[in-house]
Amino acid sequence: MKITSIALNTFRESARDRALYNLALLAILLVVVSLVVGRIAVGQEAKIIIDLGLSAMTVFGVLIAILLGIGLVSKDIENGAIANVLSKPVRRSEFILGKYFGLCLTLFLSSAATAAAIAVALIYAQGGVAAAQLRLWPAAWLIFLELAIITAVTLLFSCFSSPALSALFALLIFLIGRWSPDLKLLAETSSSAVARVVSRALYHLLPNLANFNYINETARGETAPWRMVAGNTVYAVFYIAAMLAAAALIFNRRNFK
Repeated sequence: MKITSIALNTFRESARDRALYNLALLAILLVVVSLVVGRIAVGQEAKIIIDLGLSAMTVFGVLIAILLGIGLVSKDIENGAIANVLSKPVRRSEFILGKYFGLCLTLFLSSAATAAAIAVALIYAQGGVAAAQLRLWPAAWLIFLELAIITAVTLLFSCFSSPALSALFALLIFLIGRWSPDLKLLAETSSSAVARVVSRALYHLLPNLANFNYINETARGETAPWRMVAGNTVYAVFYIAAMLAAAALIFNRRNFK
């Protein structure tokens, strides 16, 4: 119940943030632009709309996760609200979980709204319901899982670092996570033992976000296999749980007096 109350309060705070509305509006505008471009490129409407639309969902979703995530803890510390919250019968781990789930709810709704806008654009471009709209949703779910992982990572950094450094670290992890196959290749082919060890460590420690990117395949007319979607969902749950456990452990050791 305490986690739910904190999550809903965090959701309300996030929903009032101007950055959320601006980025969500930009994402939807890009979907509209993709519709216009798709109408120009005859025969490629669905491909362009899905490609640009899902890419917009990813980029702007990551920005929302990072920009709002860095303030989940630091904002309450700076304005002194953390002392008032912790003076109540609320565990610090409950505070962390509530903050995380509140922002995830915001991301879920914004992602769903963007995916719905893409689906409407596809219906308009194709003159009715088609298979492309069904292929859209598994890819959108994978994007949301990716955003949920980035949110957990950002929350972890916000528990011990400044907002600027938290944003930088989270963005770097997103970029490196997208390059996970290259890290694996480097670990297998590099002539330097140090490079192989470092690459292998980063490959196993950092999230493999490349597995959540099914945009190009969806745009080409492929549907994400349910086994892959289920496997990535399980992977995301365990990785997020590890990040939240680490965040709660660090937060428990902090002194706010």
